[in-house]
Amino acid sequence: MSTGLTVAVAGLGFGAEFVPIYLSHPDVARVVLVEPDRERREAVADRYRLSSGYSDISDALADPRIDAVHVFAPVHTHADLTVAALEAGKHVACAVPMATTLEDLDRIIAAQEASGRTYMMMETTVFAREYLAVEQMHRAGELGELTLYRGYHIQNLDGFPTYWQGFPPMHYVTHALSPILHLLGTTVASVQCQGAGRLAETRRTGGFDNPFPTEMGLFRLRGSDVLADIQMSFSQTARSYIEGFSIYGEHRGIEWPIDNEGELTVFDMTGAAADRRGNRVTSSALAPPDRPERLPEPLRPFVRPTAVRLPGMPGEVNVGADHGGSHPFLVDEFVRSVVDARPPLIDARRAAAWTAPGICAHASAMTGGAAVQVPDYAA
Repeated sequence: MSTGLTVAVAGLGFGAEFVPIYLSHPDVARVVLVEPDRERREAVADRYRLSSGYSDISDALADPRIDAVHVFAPVHTHADLTVAALEAGKHVACAVPMATTLEDLDRIIAAQEASGRTYMMMETTVFAREYLAVEQMHRAGELGELTLYRGYHIQNLDGFPTYWQGFPPMHYVTHALSPILHLLGTTVASVQCQGAGRLAETRRTGGFDNPFPTEMGLFRLRGSDVLADIQMSFSQTARSYIEGFSIYGEHRGIEWPIDNEGELTVFDMTGAAADRRGNRVTSSALAPPDRPERLPEPLRPFVRPTAVRLPGMPGEVNVGADHGGSHPFLVDEFVRSVVDARPPLIDARRAAAWTAPGICAHASAMTGGAAVQVPDYAA
């Protein structure tokens, strides 16, 4: 009989993609489903031959058999659910963002430190194959001295639930910003941000204090001359979905695939030719590798879309692999941090340091672009 963890997956929209990954992890014994929509919950339970679970997360938090909770609930509930889970003695993984106010970031840090339990913000981008390829090149010195980083997340939220309508774009900045923070091992010192366009009244039904479909921010980093230029667009911006970054150094620049997935474009700059002005630049395409060898064997198929049939399942289930194949890496990092009793890569203080800049950026945009200092969450 397995003695592994029991993990509750709370929210079975996006969260349903993670159920088979947790079920496949060698250190997870059981998965418990938490979802208020009975039909959705029972469909997932039938698919994986699981018990029907709970409709209310408070019941899951009261279950002493559950060790950890992965929160996939709407953003406005993240802080309260995280604090409640930590206070109930559960380890917590939570989808981004950590929270949407500085006060709630502080509240989560306090709850995590008081509980002694693990908290991990499940930021996908720093586990994606594209980021890992850039990180390897940077560590090898192939980019040279870095100059500029551009992050962008453009996604049309028309038709999304009401709680997304009018959501301040910069409050969701972590996908676009965290790669440069992780790459350089730094945090944001200050930000200046401007709103672009005017959000239509029909798109303001979520009750937010946000009049902008797009927000553009310039982020100054602690201890670095690199400037981070971030675009966040959630409506009225005619561009297909993209969630990525480009980075430029003195020797090499790398740009994200124009259609969000596929090959990176690599620009290599050499010295100027003797008979002409300027430097020569060549471009090439790079398919970033998946790196499944970094994962336990049962999780390796999940770096790409796969069909899974675990013991007891009535049939195969197709499982996606969005966000650069990052999902199994996220699950493994969270589970192993709990099992090994060590801080995860994105613990509460690092999560706050990656989330707060977006909160401050939106505050800057609401004042017309005044510089806003970002709190330092170093212990």
